[in-house]
Amino acid sequence: MHHLLPLLVAVPLLGAALLAAAGRRVPRAAAESAGCAVSAGTCALAIVLLLDSSPPQVEWVGGWLPVRGESVGIVLVGDGPGLGMAALASTLTLAALVYSWHYFDEPPRGHSGSFPALLLLFQAGMCGFAIAGDLFNAFVWFELMSVVAYALTGHRVEEARAVQGALTFGIVNSLGAYAMLMGIGLLYARTGELGMTRIGQVLDAQGPPDAPVLAGFVLVLTGLLVKGAAVPFHFWLPDAHAVAPTPVCMLLSGVMVELGAFGVWRVHDTVFSGPGGLPAADVQRALVALGVLTAAVGAVMCWYQRHIKRLLAYSTVVHMGLFLTGIGTLTPEADDGVALYILGHAGVKAALFACTGILLDRYGSVDERALYGRARRLRSVAVLFVAGGLGLAGLPPFGTALGKSVTEEAVGGPLTVLYVLSGAVTAGAVLRVAARVFLGLGPRPEEGDAYETTGSGEEPETRQRLSRVPDTMTAIPAVLLAGSLAVGAVPGFGGAVGHAVQEAGTGGLVAVSVHWTALGVLLGLVSTALAIALAAVAVTRPRLLAAPDRALPLRRLQSGHVGDYVAWLLVGTTLLGALALPGILGS
Repeated sequence: MHHLLPLLVAVPLLGAALLAAAGRRVPRAAAESAGCAVSAGTCALAIVLLLDSSPPQVEWVGGWLPVRGESVGIVLVGDGPGLGMAALASTLTLAALVYSWHYFDEPPRGHSGSFPALLLLFQAGMCGFAIAGDLFNAFVWFELMSVVAYALTGHRVEEARAVQGALTFGIVNSLGAYAMLMGIGLLYARTGELGMTRIGQVLDAQGPPDAPVLAGFVLVLTGLLVKGAAVPFHFWLPDAHAVAPTPVCMLLSGVMVELGAFGVWRVHDTVFSGPGGLPAADVQRALVALGVLTAAVGAVMCWYQRHIKRLLAYSTVVHMGLFLTGIGTLTPEADDGVALYILGHAGVKAALFACTGILLDRYGSVDERALYGRARRLRSVAVLFVAGGLGLAGLPPFGTALGKSVTEEAVGGPLTVLYVLSGAVTAGAVLRVAARVFLGLGPRPEEGDAYETTGSGEEPETRQRLSRVPDTMTAIPAVLLAGSLAVGAVPGFGGAVGHAVQEAGTGGLVAVSVHWTALGVLLGLVSTALAIALAAVAVTRPRLLAAPDRALPLRRLQSGHVGDYVAWLLVGTTLLGALALPGILGS
């Protein structure tokens, strides 16, 4: 079935082209139905290929086969992790399309096919990146995904904030892409190869790593970490989420950031894990240090947000830190745990953004304090929002809990505390919002300080404020949360994911048992209890956990000035190089 791999990209690309061409001539319902059908077809194909991905499928597109082991052709690799990410991207794209059914006020200039066409292009870019077997074409799909994301973020071009958020997103991510392209150029000059597997083989044959290999590693990972919003590359993410349409936020936090983590795992495991790559100790130090920094900074910033979409964006930053920490331990057990964690997190986070979109379109605000007690009638949305918060905390049997449990036991020691506390803080912030907005608990919140982004005065994304919430807008988060529960509750699912991850790794198939343990369940319950306790204290005694003055410098870093963000990108690249440098000097 490997000949079907190119269809994962070709089908959504063709669907997008047809919608772009015919969008002015067909009714809106027909355009949106066609978009859903194309996305669903691609999703079904990804799942079928995933079920047949053992052994991994390889397809050389266009007949550019290797000659004497060398090739510059386009190679697609259909292994478990790649096809799993393609299936996840396709599933969330379909969910976003169904959620956005008759969603916006009006398509731009009467072009009913524009938004579903952009989402299909985004789906094509994500699927292409997930199954790319060579670095250059991974970069090509990376850029297609990015360019479409810029357009989707600034979809409401009549609003200055949307344009500014999209430009910030575009500039920072374009610089990350340039860094990645330079790294690919260095590796090509060093090895004469573009295929990831072949680059790794040539590096191993050439001996110990040198400065060009280190530079290639740092530059390629810079591009991936920018996309993954790791600290200090993360500043674009909250600004983009604050202005992007809700279905776009579901994709940005639900799968695009996770693709950054997947790219880090794939590039290291395939290119840099052998004797010609970087020493394992240096890679561990670099990834774990950045992961811990990302989780810690993200947790602090998440707690002090009142703009709900920014709060959820910083929660995504926190979880990227946890994914990066798990990958950085370089153990098969942690890889399995991170894979499950990503699947569970995708459903929970997309569902939370979907619920936040309902608040925006019902009340014209995403400000936690301005919405105090106003959403009491939205009982079903309240249940979904609370369930999402508990899922973020790692409450068994959510998939987030199983992935977090496996990863915690793999990383061990003090890093386990990081997982418990950061999960509790982000979930506590979500539960605090639920208590205030949907239940009206605690005293009415005070106005706050000048450095807070309020989230008031937002324009609804529908033609007018909703008097009745459409069934599609509540069904989608319910289905997504059910999917996250299934990841942790379906017997044998965790083991199947772990087997697929290990089968795709270059270290060979390692027997890893992925299942619930008493310690994992206990840590999940502890994290959930801490989250509930933090939310209760924040609601009943708000001054006790209010932002202290010493947190002000950290909050000021989110300045909104793209020049500041570019400077931090350079700082992050330098930091990554410094963390990975000692092993090169020693060799």
